[in-house]
Amino acid sequence: MMQFAKMFRVVLPGVLAAACSVSVMAAETAAAALKTVKARSTASAERAQADAVVEAVRQTQISAQVAGAITEILVRPGDSVKAGQVLVRLDARAAQQQANASQAQVEAANASLAVAEKDWQRSQQLAAQHFISAAQLDKARAQYLAAAAETRAQIAAAGAVRTQSGFYTLTAPYSGVVSDVPAMPGDMAMPGKPLLTMYEPGALRVTAMIPEQQAARLRKDGALQVSWQQSGVQPATLNLTQFTVLPAADPASHSIQIRAALPNTVQGLRPGMFARLSLSLDNGNAQNAQSTPARILVPRSAVIRRAELSAVYVVQGSKILLRQVRTGPQQGEEIEILSGVNAGDVLAAEPQVAARLASGGQP
Repeated sequence: MMQFAKMFRVVLPGVLAAACSVSVMAAETAAAALKTVKARSTASAERAQADAVVEAVRQTQISAQVAGAITEILVRPGDSVKAGQVLVRLDARAAQQQANASQAQVEAANASLAVAEKDWQRSQQLAAQHFISAAQLDKARAQYLAAAAETRAQIAAAGAVRTQSGFYTLTAPYSGVVSDVPAMPGDMAMPGKPLLTMYEPGALRVTAMIPEQQAARLRKDGALQVSWQQSGVQPATLNLTQFTVLPAADPASHSIQIRAALPNTVQGLRPGMFARLSLSLDNGNAQNAQSTPARILVPRSAVIRRAELSAVYVVQGSKILLRQVRTGPQQGEEIEILSGVNAGDVLAAEPQVAARLASGGQP
C-alpha cells in the first residue's frame, strides 16, 4: 500500500505537467488562428477613408442618329461584342427608297453629261471649219460644264443619302461588353435616346469624393489602398501608387473627385461596384504636428458595445484578455480610442471568435 502511494505521488505531477503543456499548446494554437489587427497612431501616418465606385474608363451609350422603328436587337446584356459588329437595326425601307431614287438621278445626270460632252466635241469641230459662230461654241461649252456640275451634285447627294441610310444600322464602336439594353423591338428610336450601353472591360478605375480639406493634405508619394468585397471570398485589397485629383470642386458638396486607374490584371470587378479608398494624409509642418496630439485608431469591427460599455479583446501571446476602452469619434471604418489601448497593441479583429477562445471554446 505504501509502495502504491509512492508511485501515485511520482506519476501525478507528470500527468498534471503534461495536461498543462497540452492546454498551453492548444491556447497558443487557438490564439495563432485568431485574426488580429494593430491599433495605430495618427502621429505616424494619418489616413482618410472614402466610399468609391468602380467605373469603366470607356463606357458608351449607343443611340440612333435618326428616328425610326426598331426592327431587330441582336445583343443582350452580358454579351461580348467586337468593333463593327451590328447591334441594332431600324426600319430603313424609306431610306432605301430614297437611296434608289438618288442613284437613278445620278444615272440620269450621267446620261445628260454624255450628250453635252458629244455636243461640245461636235461644236469644236464645226467651229474649226467656221460653220458655227463663237457664241454657239460658248453655249455648247457652257451646257457641257453645267451637265458636269449637275452630275457631281447628284453623286454627292446620292452619297449623303447612302450615308444617312447607314444610320439605320447601329454597330459597336469598339470591342467591349454590353451592360444594358433598355430598348425593345418595336420601340421608336429617337436621336439621343439610349438604346443600349456598353463598356470596355480592360480599363477600369475607382472614383471617390473627398472633402476639400483632405484633398489639400493628400500625400503625392503616399500609396492609395483600394478594397472591395468579392462574393463568397474575403475582401480584396490593392495598393496603387498613382492617382489623379481633379482640379475642380463640387460647389454643392464642397468635395473633390479623386480617380485611380486599376491594372488590367484585377479580376472580379465590374462598373458600378462599391469599393473603399484609404489615402495617406500629410500631417503638415513640424509645428502643426507637435501641436496636434496623436490619436489611437482601431477598426470599428474590433470594438464590442454592450449598453454603455465598450471593450476590445487584446491578444498577448497565448492570452486573450477583455479590456474596457473609452471611444471617441468615428473616422470612416475606424474609431478613435481615448483610453484603454496603446499604439501597437494587438487586438482581435473578430470579437465573437475571441470570446469563444477566451472562454475555452473552439474558434
